[in-house]
Amino acid sequence: MAAKAGDNPESLMTLATVFCLRNLRKTMCYQGFRNKLCLRSDIFLPSEICDKLVNTYMELVHTDSNFEPEESFFQLFSDPRSTRLTRDLIELHLTYCNSLSSRSLKTLTCFRETLVSLCLFGCSHIFYRKGGAPLACNEDTEDDEEESPASRQALETDFNFQGFNRLRLLNLGGLPDEVDAETLLKPLKSLHSLDLSNVQLLGTAFLTQWKDRLASLVLYNVDLSEELVSTVVELVNLRHLDISRETRRTSKFKMTRKILTAVVQRLVNLVSLDISGHIMLDNCTVPHFEEAMGRPSIEPCKSSIYPFQELKRPLQFLGLYDTTLCNVTHIPAYKVTGSKNEDQVLNAIEAYTEFRPELAHRAINQLFDIARIQHCSQLLRALQLVIAALKCHKYDKSIQVTGSAALFYLTNTEYRSDQSVRLRREVIQVVLNGMEQYQEVTVQRNCCLTLCNFSIPEELEFQYSRVNQLLLKILEPARQDESIQRIAVHLCNALVCQVDNHHKEAVGKMGFVKTMLNLIQKKLQDRMCDQVMEFSWSALWNITDETPDNCQMFLNCRGMSLFLECLQEFPDKQELHRNMLGLLGNVAEVKALRPQLLTPQFITVFRSFEPILRLLPQSISPVSQHWATWALYNLVSVYPSKYCPLLIKEGGISLLEKVLELDSSQPETKDMA
Repeated sequence: MAAKAGDNPESLMTLATVFCLRNLRKTMCYQGFRNKLCLRSDIFLPSEICDKLVNTYMELVHTDSNFEPEESFFQLFSDPRSTRLTRDLIELHLTYCNSLSSRSLKTLTCFRETLVSLCLFGCSHIFYRKGGAPLACNEDTEDDEEESPASRQALETDFNFQGFNRLRLLNLGGLPDEVDAETLLKPLKSLHSLDLSNVQLLGTAFLTQWKDRLASLVLYNVDLSEELVSTVVELVNLRHLDISRETRRTSKFKMTRKILTAVVQRLVNLVSLDISGHIMLDNCTVPHFEEAMGRPSIEPCKSSIYPFQELKRPLQFLGLYDTTLCNVTHIPAYKVTGSKNEDQVLNAIEAYTEFRPELAHRAINQLFDIARIQHCSQLLRALQLVIAALKCHKYDKSIQVTGSAALFYLTNTEYRSDQSVRLRREVIQVVLNGMEQYQEVTVQRNCCLTLCNFSIPEELEFQYSRVNQLLLKILEPARQDESIQRIAVHLCNALVCQVDNHHKEAVGKMGFVKTMLNLIQKKLQDRMCDQVMEFSWSALWNITDETPDNCQMFLNCRGMSLFLECLQEFPDKQELHRNMLGLLGNVAEVKALRPQLLTPQFITVFRSFEPILRLLPQSISPVSQHWATWALYNLVSVYPSKYCPLLIKEGGISLLEKVLELDSSQPETKDMA
């Protein structure tokens, strides 16, 4: 049988790493002084395992809400005799770490002789003296009071990259305007890769100091000028150049045929170019009637874009997102970003997710339209990219909205047969992450709808407690969005249907019974019998089945009063009555609770005997059988004209005859029968 999409099992290394991180005190560590986490003395971890532990730890922190971060985790790697991280800090990747202050820059200088790769993307506060916490804290570090970003006014003027002689890759995306990039970077002699996304450059000539070395230059959202272009084309060893923008709407610079030609002619080593978001002049492309001829080709000589006809070979990557050029037929590149087709859209999500969520958001929205209106032909890739975006940008509302909407269509019945258990579990995890992080209506609705695409409770059982807690939290507010309320109650009902009793008992302790009764009470106040009302009673019927504790909760939370009020308010709702009476039958099966049901007020409300009649054949539960017979005996004795016809109509006579035949029936029961 062919493997389904995403069916490759996790490696043993990955499984063991996750297990150790979830059970640090039972595997590698012990509880030290003041609850500090300490590495066991007999543990030695080579660099490969250290790297895996750190990377997996960070992934769990960002993507698994059930994972508890350890405050002293990174101090486990402070002793080079047992771990190999601190001494050999070669790569450091920090993004959007807004709590870091200039003290962290001072800490970085401790590693200036070893650092080869450094990313400080979006860490704008690190260049200010006030506020924040240091990158690495010593025991005697003085704690600063928490300060707002607005209070971080004092610019750090003493720091530059003097002494960082091994630094080859540097990402300073989002560097504050007050920081002079030229002064900061001047000491670096050996840069191979530089990212200055969203940086305001006062001058550009300083870039030529790396013209013999620089292989990658990213100037995303940097205002282009004739001067900057002239400087860039001098960097003749560039293999990757990114001069893209977020959108054409903010661009004053026009990308001409002359500029593109200069880039191609001068930068002969280019394999990757991104010019997304630029206004393209019409003279860049061949006439439509010419370029539409023949099958699409990536050969430069056939390029529909004139300047690219001079390429010696097709580019590995070409960014054309939010440009008119992505719509032409012949594009000389193996991978193209754009919005013309599914492949271009997926390439855009892949290329822009990590550092450009504003573009990834738009591309995911286009994927949503493809999955909804057309057909997604690269299902596995699409799902993996959307999952990655949702994990990477857990706190980005726009990504969560579009990503959760796309997941709804990518997991529906049309695509379901191609998806593995592991892949679908990944989807469930990111959906629950979104539900935990956002109480916003659209995200909640999208996430709940996506969960409806799964077999419930089977596919959600591995996250059973978590998903129930989230749904109950959604239903807590006094007035919730009607559609979300309806979907959430439906999911709650499905989750407590056909599951083990210990699951039902656990959910009952979370407040399930009380939440459902609160919903019923609100609907009674509105005098509305809708799906929420029916689902709530159905959920109570399911969760009280063979679970005495939940039955007791129902009675304790004024359940019987609401039962009577519903019967009085909605006398003609037969489906509602079926659910309500089914619940009452569950309560009646609990011997200790029967006295609370044997009052004339409760007994005389029955508009069907079905819940009582189904207890009669229960030879294994003579007590339930006795209560049911007693209830019928009282009803037909006190109100014969009303209840004798109903007893005959619903087949009660034959069931009572069986009670008389059963050896297990008690003599008192037979007398009443």
